[in-house]
Order: sequence, then C-alpha cells, then structure tokens
Amino acid sequence: MLHYCSLKSNLGKVKMNGEGTMGTICLTVFILLLLICLCQSDDQLTSARPLSPGDLLISKNGVFALGFFSPVGSNESLYVGIWFHGIPEHNRTIVWVANRDNPTTTASTPTLAISNSSDLVLSDSKGQTLWRTQNINAAHDSGAFLVLRDTGNLVLQLPNTSVIWQSFDHPTDTILPGMEFLLIHRGRAVARLISWRSPDDPSTGDFSFGLDPVSNLQLIIWNGAKIYCRISVWNGVLGGMYPSSPSSMVYQTIVNKGDEFYLEIVVSGGSPYSRIMLDHTGTMKLLTWDSNSSSWTVISERPEGGYGLYDSCGPNGYCDFTEAAPACHCLEGFEAVGLNSSRGCRRTEPLQCSKGSHFVALPRMRVPDKFMLLRNRTFEQCAAECSRNCSCTAYAYANLSSGMADQSRCLVWTGELVDTWKSSNYGEVLYLRLANPPVKTKTNLVKIVVPVTACLLLPICIALVCIYKFKGKWRKEEIQKKLMLGYLGTSNELGDKNVEFPFVSFDDIVAATDNFSDCHMLGRGGFGKVYKGMLKGGKEVAVKRLSQGSGQGIDEFRNEVVLLVKLQHRNLVRLLGCCIHEEEKLLIYEYLPNKSLDAFLFGMDIMGRWKCNGIGGLISC
Repeated sequence: MLHYCSLKSNLGKVKMNGEGTMGTICLTVFILLLLICLCQSDDQLTSARPLSPGDLLISKNGVFALGFFSPVGSNESLYVGIWFHGIPEHNRTIVWVANRDNPTTTASTPTLAISNSSDLVLSDSKGQTLWRTQNINAAHDSGAFLVLRDTGNLVLQLPNTSVIWQSFDHPTDTILPGMEFLLIHRGRAVARLISWRSPDDPSTGDFSFGLDPVSNLQLIIWNGAKIYCRISVWNGVLGGMYPSSPSSMVYQTIVNKGDEFYLEIVVSGGSPYSRIMLDHTGTMKLLTWDSNSSSWTVISERPEGGYGLYDSCGPNGYCDFTEAAPACHCLEGFEAVGLNSSRGCRRTEPLQCSKGSHFVALPRMRVPDKFMLLRNRTFEQCAAECSRNCSCTAYAYANLSSGMADQSRCLVWTGELVDTWKSSNYGEVLYLRLANPPVKTKTNLVKIVVPVTACLLLPICIALVCIYKFKGKWRKEEIQKKLMLGYLGTSNELGDKNVEFPFVSFDDIVAATDNFSDCHMLGRGGFGKVYKGMLKGGKEVAVKRLSQGSGQGIDEFRNEVVLLVKLQHRNLVRLLGCCIHEEEKLLIYEYLPNKSLDAFLFGMDIMGRWKCNGIGGLISC
C-alpha cells in the first residue's frame, strides 16, 4: 500500500456568487477525488508515482512491505528493502535489500522509480544512480509497473503480465516459501545467498551459500573462498520435512525443471511465517515465527554448536547428529589418533593390496568430500570399479532424478575420508573398504577359543582331581598296609612261608556295611558284632568288628589272623582280609548264605547267628 498522506491541502474559503458557484464546486470535488486517489493503499508502483522515504508499498493481504529503512543503531544510512509487515516494528525482519553495498541518506532525498526504459532505479536528488535492475531483455514500454506480492516477491512486469525482473531471482541472505532458488542453469551453478556483514550492517558479508561449482552435487557454505560447511550432497532424494508448529510442516525440496534445478521451501496450510537464512556467522537456519512469544524459532541449523564445520572431526572421523548432542566418532575399522576423535582417526588394520579387503555398509551417512564422480554406472559396476582399484577406499551409489540424461551417481574415494556426517533424517549408504581379516575377527576367535579351551580343561581338571584322590587313597592304603605288616611281622608263626594276604581299607568296610548299620548286622558274640557287607565288585562278606571292651588285644588279634591264614579247609570259612584303623580291629570272612555244618548235624536253628569258640570259632549264618 503506497502512502502519499504527507500531501497537505488548504482550500480556504470560496466566495460563491452568481455564475462562478458551479465551477468552484466542480473544482473542489476534483481536488478531493485526486487527494483520495493519491492517499489510497496500493501494492503497485508506476512510473508516475516514485517511492520516497516514509512511503510503503504493502502486498495485497498485508504480509510484506517495501520501503526505506535504517538498520538498528544507524540513523543516517538508508536502504530499500522488503520485510514482514505483520511482525511488530521492534522485531522487523528484513528479507531482501536492494542497495546493500551502496546506502543512501535522508538528506539526499532518494527515490525508487521506474525509468522510461522499464528499469527500476534508485537515485538521489542529484540524479546519481545508487542501484538499478539489470534487465536481460530491454523493454521500452511506458506501461511497466512494480508489484509486491504476498510471497515477498517484488516483480517488475508489463501490462501483458510478462515479467521483466523479480527480486526472487536476486536474493540476498534469505529464501522464502514459494521462492525458487536457482541452483543449476544448463549445468552451471548460478545463485548464491550472501550473509550480512553484521546484524546491523546489510552489506555483503564473508559467508555465502550455493551449489558447489566443481561437482554440481553438493550445497556448501563458504567463508570467503574456503569451504566453511557442507550442507548436503544430492543423492536423488528431493528434500526433507520439518514440523513448524503442532499442526503444520515445512518442506524443503529440490525442483527439477529440465536443465534447471531449484531449491524451494513449501509450507502447509495455516503455517506461520517461515524462512531460510544465512546469518552473519555463517549458520544456515530454518526459522518459523512464534506469535505467542513474538520471536523466531530455529527449526534446523547447520553447522550446529561447532559441529558440522568442514572437517571438524578430522580425517576418517564423522560427526554424529543422531545423538542428543552432536559428537565426533571414528568410522568403523578406525581408531582415534589422540585422546578423542576430533583430531582424526587411523585404520586399525592398514590396507594392503596383497592381503585382500572387504566392504562394510554404513547407513544414513552424509558422504565425505573430495569424491570422484563416475558417470553412467549401475550399482554393480560402481562397486566393481572400487573393488578392482586397490587405492579406492569407499564408494556410494544413488539413482537421481528421472529428468536427467544420466540418472546414476557413482561416487568413489581414494585416500582419507574427509568431512563425513551421520544424520537421522537423511543420508545414504557409504560402502567403506576395510582390510582382511575383518575388524571383529579377533573377537570371533576369542568366542571360539574360550569355549574350546574350557571344554578341554574341564576333563583335564577332573582327571587331575581323580588322580590326586586316587593317589591319596592309594598312599593311605599303603601306609595302612605297612602298619598291618608291622603288627603281624613280630609273629614267628608264619615262618618263612610266603602268604598272599589282602588288607582292606577301613573306608571300604564302612561303605560295604553302610557305616555298620544295624540292618546289616548278622549277630553278636563275646568279642564283638558281625555285619553282612558287599565289597566293590559285588562280593558279599561277613565283617567281624571287635569291640573295644572285648579284652582281645593286638597279640590275640594277630594270633587269630595268623592261625586262620595257616589253617585252610573246605569246611571252614576262609579269612579274606583284615583291617586295623586307630582303635578299630576288623576281620573279613567269606559269607555263607546256607548256614554252617552244625545246623545240619544237630538241627540247630541259630537264625544266622555266630557261634564263636575262642580263636578258632566257626562262622555260620
């Protein structure tokens, strides 16, 4: 809406008489209609009405405004710019500046007007041109006019709607919804966003944003001539989406129009004001307006908190944006050079052509810089190209837009991998080359060796324990045998006769009689009790356990053993062995299940009890 309300009028008093009355009335009505016409709101500027300081051109629905402004802290410098008209004056947000590197002043009474050659010209009272549009097609038509649209696009056009010039083709530091930010025109990078010098200085700053002119595949922020941050590498995915409010979304997309590619943001219905801007610090931000707090909210930004700067994690490292806070990590198969991975990483197993290699797939990666593009390749051909080249360290493949002549994108890397990201909402698979054997081979070997070793050691340990116990038992039996021989060796009853006589261990006797259980007792006599038992091997025996109160000492026990050993007869029970253990003295006889001879001769039923007559007593059951 163009405001020409500074015009003043003083009609005074009109003396009406006779024939002049009607003429005066008509003149007055004409002047009033002219003033109303000049003071009405409009979104257009014509050659007959230039724009001066204090005037505003406001879009049809009041979304944007065009006019002169002075940055905060500067009362002298004047710029022509476009800003959000619906945002309070103290939060004025400039989205486009015409004369950013050539400001004017109020004293010079500048004007923005349409020239006779249909150019938009900013000049001062001396006729000096401060800024003007550069029209490719010269149009000499007095009917050209300027219109500010609700998209924020300032358009210079002819009455037949032909566009002569528009501000969307010449952005400064901001991309607005509906703006087609031209990335490529006929295979060449075209437009760039350029930051302000400072928050209060809209002149050309140090940072710029655009398409990499070398590869035409990646969006980059430069600091002067140096790469400051790589935003993304085109992989055929046409964009991403971000929530701008609980009920609306912002879509960032790449539009393919044959030989031209555009970056564009689209907002869903009912979305608040949105914009992408490159600020004076070199940060690319996606912002939406929060009417509740009357401030801009950052939806996404790169670089973020020092992470995402070019090569910030060093060679072979990557910045992980999937975590709560961005952090540097080493790629798989690499280890940190210093205390952390921000200084870069090195291979845990160096690549050697003679030892072979393999590839691991790393998903959701923003691929590294310094790649080489191989055209017209399938995925299999791309993988084969890297596999047979020993110096190839990684590759990535993508299918691009169907509107391109070459729809394939095969990227290969040699040497170190520089400036890699991992993202949660975009990215692709990076195939990384590692030396054979795989990094996890040692772990797998441990998983195999440890169980096998345990299986081998377990039976060995069991065998050693058994040998130890057997050896201890054997040694114990040898000691007991020597003790028995010592007891019996003092007797001359055996003479020089070589007698094979077994000695039974006390533990075996305890086991055979179930610890001298009463249920195994066969009977008792004057010198002790007799138990039925079963030795190892299943041999049944009768065990005579001499009681400590029997009065039979070592000499009597020895004499009985010697006598029974020398006296062998088929009608007499045989002595199978003996045992002396501390105070225990035991004799082991053969077991007769069919009773003794006296039970048959005299018909005596002694119920399996023993009849003991002195040292030579007979045993029966």
